Amino acid sequence: MVQTTAEQNTLKFSIALTVILGIIGVSSGLATGSQAIIFDGMYSFVDVAPTVVSLMVVKLLARGSSRRFQYGYWHLEPLVAVLRDSILVIACIYAAIDAATTLTSGGQDVSYGLAAAWVGGFCVVGLVMTWYLGRRARMLQSPMLRLDARSWMVSAFLSLALLIGFTIAIALEGTAFEGWIPYLDAIALLTMALIMLPMPLFGLGRSIIDVLQVAPDELDHRVHSVMDSIVKERGFVDYSSYVAKAGRARFVEIHVLVAPGWHVDISAADDVRRDISKRLNATSPDFWLTIDFTADRAWL
Repeated sequence: MVQTTAEQNTLKFSIALTVILGIIGVSSGLATGSQAIIFDGMYSFVDVAPTVVSLMVVKLLARGSSRRFQYGYWHLEPLVAVLRDSILVIACIYAAIDAATTLTSGGQDVSYGLAAAWVGGFCVVGLVMTWYLGRRARMLQSPMLRLDARSWMVSAFLSLALLIGFTIAIALEGTAFEGWIPYLDAIALLTMALIMLPMPLFGLGRSIIDVLQVAPDELDHRVHSVMDSIVKERGFVDYSSYVAKAGRARFVEIHVLVAPGWHVDISAADDVRRDISKRLNATSPDFWLTIDFTADRAWL
């Protein structure tokens, strides 16, 4: 419960700071004439929606199971990840199209000195939040905070790309390349969008795998390794196993085949279950482990 409360408080802090930076970003973009900074601010506003949804999911996870969702709400985590990564993909594609349109229309005038100061500050805040949320995600074992840290990292690198572009624009003033200055805002935005696009795309792929409950190879191999040893050590005939992952939850179902004349009391069966559970490290509340015994291979 303490862990869940800490996770919720961290997300609330992230949401509040994101809204503040969004307001500042849009305002400073309008003041400097930079479409790239406006996009950076709008990105912050867009990113608030999935973060709020993440907070709602964390609260649901804290409730545990219900009559309608008897396995809990773990399946909502990958859905939130799909939502967030989809928004990031759309944002990057929109930024690239907007930048290309500006380039073909002759660029635009931007107050690069003031703009550089703004995005420098945004970059520092983004990097600090990326480090902070990443640290909290590892401490609390939270996929939601890990997702939020990735969003802040995208925002930080967006600001860094703009800072580099604006610095170059300032350096070109009074040189033979001064004619390029109106294009640098759009060039920086286009470069950033193309560089950052793969990150949410890969994240989206991983999230979809979780939504489809594709069996994770690492968990599947671990279950087979443990059960191969159990069958050999305890003289069982065979076994079958089924694994799935949804967000941070892992589901493992194991059917153990025993000899037709095998008799065991409940205490002995529970001893086998405890042994398997210990070897799989299945002690956390997000690890669902089911083990049954049968003498009929048809049940495997």
